[in-house]
Order: sequence, then structure tokens, then C-alpha cells
Amino acid sequence: MATQSLYRRYRPRRFDELKGQDHVVRALRNSVINNREGQAYLFSGPRGTGKTSTARILAKVLNCEKLKDGEPCGKCASCASIDVGSSYDVLELDAASNSGVDNMRDLIERAALGNPGRHRVFILDEVHMLSKSAEAALLKTLEEPPEHVVFVLATTDPQKVSETIRSRTQHLQFHLLPTQELKDHVNWVVADAKLVISAEAIDRVVQLGAGSVRDTLSALELVVASGGEVDEQISLDEFIESFIDHDPGRALAAVGAAVQFGADPRALTEDIVRHLRDVFLSLMAPELVQLPKERAEIVSDQARRIGAGSVVRAIEVLGEVLIEIRHAPDARLLLEVSLVKLTRQSASTDVAALMSRIERLEAAASANRDPTGPITRPVIVDPNTGRAKLGGRATPLVVVQNQPSPVQSVAKVVPITTGSTTGGTASSAPSQNVSGAVLSDDEIKRRWPDVVASQKPMVRALYSAVNIVDCKDGLITLSAPSDVHITKSSEHTEALLASLKTIAGRQVKLNFVVAESKSNRKLKPNSIEFANEDIEDRVDLAETTKAPKGTRSTAIDDLAKAFPGSQIIDDKK
Repeated sequence: MATQSLYRRYRPRRFDELKGQDHVVRALRNSVINNREGQAYLFSGPRGTGKTSTARILAKVLNCEKLKDGEPCGKCASCASIDVGSSYDVLELDAASNSGVDNMRDLIERAALGNPGRHRVFILDEVHMLSKSAEAALLKTLEEPPEHVVFVLATTDPQKVSETIRSRTQHLQFHLLPTQELKDHVNWVVADAKLVISAEAIDRVVQLGAGSVRDTLSALELVVASGGEVDEQISLDEFIESFIDHDPGRALAAVGAAVQFGADPRALTEDIVRHLRDVFLSLMAPELVQLPKERAEIVSDQARRIGAGSVVRAIEVLGEVLIEIRHAPDARLLLEVSLVKLTRQSASTDVAALMSRIERLEAAASANRDPTGPITRPVIVDPNTGRAKLGGRATPLVVVQNQPSPVQSVAKVVPITTGSTTGGTASSAPSQNVSGAVLSDDEIKRRWPDVVASQKPMVRALYSAVNIVDCKDGLITLSAPSDVHITKSSEHTEALLASLKTIAGRQVKLNFVVAESKSNRKLKPNSIEFANEDIEDRVDLAETTKAPKGTRSTAIDDLAKAFPGSQIIDDKK
């Protein structure tokens, strides 16, 4: 006679024996004590968390002859028959193998029949496997069931259950057990069953169980049968870390170790994809991750370091491998090639790999520059004339430092550097005076465009129409188009003064004056003109040339050229 497996031997038979589902136990026990039992329940959660066992306990509670504090006695005829599976009050049906509409019609006919106990409980497992027609047949009975009938629907994927079914049930969600609670349960089972197993093997068994009581007890039984020691197995974290570190050697070593321990390449690929799904969900919808708390934290850290783009690409590449691996002569080689592509993106030229490399470059650049902000280029000035060069902003920028120039104010072009502000957002800022030296008035005047370019867009827009006139003894004189513009610009002087103090090494002041009218302004040959001035003020007229003289053609001449060989007839003659 075969020995009963551990997960069946230690299956809970009372609510107080159910591990890790206190919220479910509390809801069901209170409903029974207060005589407010529901007529349809939906139990959802990962496999091996006690959904079917809880449904059987509920069936015993609803029909127990000696019920006490919401717990079945376990000794009466009804409880005993339910434990051995011979009760007429409980009908279990596997929807995976009974998914047709005829099966549902047969179930509905049985629901109308009488039964020995107070309630007849229908346990429908894997209800998400029902066909659409079977769901429609069940729906009416769920909406108006007979008074003595209680439906318990169980599923590992509640999202696939139709909304109309879910809306007619009381939905209770089962959770995976925390690592420590699962380990305590395993130690109790080992002691109660007098099993011989090492402490290291117990830790490995708990890890393999991944929060599922049934999977953990199955792994425990296998380890005990193997002599109480567990064979070393490769962790799936090795593959994720190789993706993060872009280390193909680590990925290939992990594959070799897993195959050496007896893993099938296809099964190994499926396990990696399943783990990548947990990583992806940890980024997009953490509430959907069905892992113990400790394990979920590790996966969340991996997700943060690998990024969504790399996870999606890995799932896509390995998903294609799962399709091709069925016809591949060497499944392991196909897996290894795909892992090299994922860990060495420079060896892959597909669009996803290129996009992933661009994302990494952008992420690195964002540490030094705000990717959402504009790229501000300094005005290119002709050193011979001291004027802004026509089309200068469109020419490549070449920064030449410490090069003498005829005009002191444009002796060198200093590019605007970037920095990070408080709160984590990057913004453009002028290069700081890290040496601690105090800048001269001329140097402050020269650095004024950098200060303006480093401000927020609103401030930059206002001060783009403001010109610096002079800087003397730390007093900067600015000219604005009008009094209204001066009033508006004065509201934003605090940020400018802070930037000026940072680069100048001393406190400066601002003084506004109304600019001269354009009709009275005389062009100074050796001065820099800024934005919002007429094009004549920004371009050296000596660089322009006059258009060649010639006679202007008439409209009739143009028409005659458009139609060669035509003759113009004067209709007035």
C-alpha cells in the first residue's frame, strides 16, 4: 500500500489549522457564527495556499452536528464523511476537465435535488477554465441559487473569471506564506513525522516552496526520500544579475550548472521567463506579485536595477526561444545564444537592443543634464568685428579657451554646465566659482549671459530682452525696453542674485534703466548685442553685399517665357 503524501496527511481540517490565511478564516468564521453565510464564494490565490482545503472546512462547518465557535467538531458523521470524500452534501468538480455547457447543466440539475445535511456545497475548482457557454449556464443559478445550496468557486487566475460571475460571489483572496512562518510549519511537520533532514536542507526546501505550503511539503518529501540532503541547484537570480551586469560569462556558467544538475533547457527557459514576469510586475503592478514578502523585496530591487525596457526585451527574446526550441537540434545552444544577446547588447543589432542602449545613454546623460530642458548654445561671435555672426547658432560649437581676441568682452566662450537641484530634478546652471576667487567687474559682465541662460524658462524669457550696460563696484546696470518690463523683471531678481553670488564670489546688486529708443541709439562697432534687437543691430552691414543691378521683367514677359513659341496678341488693336 502506498504511503500517503505529506501534503495530504497534513492537510488542515479545521480553520485554526489553516496557515497564513487569518483574514479568510476570520471572515468565514464570523459569517457562520452570526448565521450570515453567503451562497456563493470565490477563492483565489496561488497554488498550494489552501483554497480547496478551506472550501472543505466550510462545507463541514455548514453541516456539522456539533458546531462550536465557528469550528467543526471533526467527529460527527457529517464531518467524517466529508473528510473521506463520501459525503452526499459536498460535490467537487474540476472545471479544467468539466468545462463544457453539458457539465454545468448536470451540476445545475443536481443543485435542485435534496440532500441529507443542512446545506449542499458545490466546490468548483479552476473555475477560470470554464467555457463561455458554461459560464452563461452557471450564471443564472449563481444569481438565484436554491436556499440550501452554497457554491465555492476556486481559481488561481481570477482575472480570467468573467466579471458577471465575480460580481455574484464573495471574493476572498489567499496569500503565499511568509518565509519564517513556512519554515516554522516545516519544522513542525519534520518533528511530528519524525523525519531526518538537515537544517540546510530545510532552508532549501522553504526556498523551493516559494510560499506555497503544498509545494513546500512536496519538496520536503522528495528531500527526505533522497536521504535528507538537497542537491545544490542554480538560482534564477544568477540570470537576472547577469542581465544587470551585462556579463555573458555569468549567464553561460549558470546554464552549465543548471544543466549539470539535471535541468532541461526548455524548462529552464520557462523558469527564467516566469521569474522575469515577477520582475516586470514588480515595476508595473507590485500588488500582482505573488511572492513572500522577503522574496518580493529582492525581486523589487532587481527590477529597479534592470529597468522596464531590459525586462520586456528579455521576455520577448526568451519567448521566441520557447517557440523555436521545439524544433532546434540543440536546445541548450539556442538558450545560450539568446542569453549572450541579452547580456552583450553590443553584439545585437535588433531594434530592441539599440533602444535599450539609447535608454542607458540617456539615463547616464540625465545625471548631468535635464533631458526635458532646452539645450542652450552661446552666441557665436565674429572675433574681427565683435558682432554676432549670422547663422552662428547653427554652426558647430568649438570652445577655445585662453585665446587672445581683439575684443575683451568676447575673449572666450564658456559653455553652460549642468547640475542637480534639490528634489532630484536636473536643471541648467552656470559653472560655479569653485576656486573661491572674487571675480572682477569685467568678468562678471562677461558671465552675465551664462547666468541668464541658467534660469527657469519664465525668467530667461524676461531677461532675454534685458541688456547689460555696465558693471562697476558690484553694481550691474541693466537696460529694459520699458518701465512695465522693469517691474516684471524685478519680481525675479532673487534667483539671479543667488546665481551671481555663486559665480562671482561676492554680493552684487542690480539696477534697471529704460533703454534708449531705437531712433536715437547709435550702433557701437565693438559691442555685443543680445536677443530681441533688430537684425540690423545684430549683423555687421560690412559683411553684406549689394544685389546686382538689372531690369525688372514684366508679367507679360514672364508669361511669354513660360510658353515658348507663343505670340502675344493685343486685343485692343
